Amino acid sequence: MSEANNNTAAEQPRTITADTQAKRGLGTQDLILIAVLLAAGAVLKLTVASFLSFAGMKPNFVIAMYCLAIILTRPKFPQSLAIGLIAGIMCQIPMLNATPLVNIPSELLGAAACGALIYVPMKIGSKLDINPIVNTFLSTVVSGYTFAIIVGLMNGLALPVIFVTYAVMVFGTATFNAVLVQILTPLLRKVLKK
Repeated sequence: MSEANNNTAAEQPRTITADTQAKRGLGTQDLILIAVLLAAGAVLKLTVASFLSFAGMKPNFVIAMYCLAIILTRPKFPQSLAIGLIAGIMCQIPMLNATPLVNIPSELLGAAACGALIYVPMKIGSKLDINPIVNTFLSTVVSGYTFAIIVGLMNGLALPVIFVTYAVMVFGTATFNAVLVQILTPLLRKVLKK
């Protein structure tokens, strides 16, 4: 009888340990998913983005993919910052960006916005979750305007001029990314059972 109680007591900490481990951060499966999505974003930016360019704007698949990764894995805020930092560093590959180092702060702030917004409930009714579309749109705007402000100031432009000059590019890219992530989120949630 006492052995049975000891066995039951020994099993309980395992459950608690698993719960504590889940609360600590991202698991191996999440890290793999993030790496795959960031790599896919880089490849799509190198290949498909130029075919989809219109009026000087082209989609930024890196932003879309790190937003998708953050929405699907729901990391803690510091982990979202790490994802943005990795995306920014990845964008330093010469073929991905012609302006060195500017993507590091822009992707960091974009991922920060996304990481903060994933916890804001945005459901319409009981089934339609619009967090992916709203979150990605706003995160892309933050990233895009951070990039635009840095580049604009480096070129001696005033802030009002920067906001007007880059508006079509930033909001166009944000719209494309938001629609893409809204479409992909429920599909990947079903596949990944998240």
